[in-house]
Amino acid sequence: MDETTLGIVEILGPAILLIVLVWLVMQRRSTGKTGRTEQATREGYAEEEARRREGTDEL
Repeated sequence: MDETTLGIVEILGPAILLIVLVWLVMQRRSTGKTGRTEQATREGYAEEEARRREGTDEL
């Protein structure tokens, strides 16, 4: 490759990679999966606390 092509590849390659990574992060945040995960965690903690209070937590 000549110097011009190599320069373009060295600049555009990381720029495209950065754009794709930012897009993926934004897609992940917009799907709402985090909210469901946090809700499931709260429910799991509530169930564990209820078992502890009942004395059925097998500790």
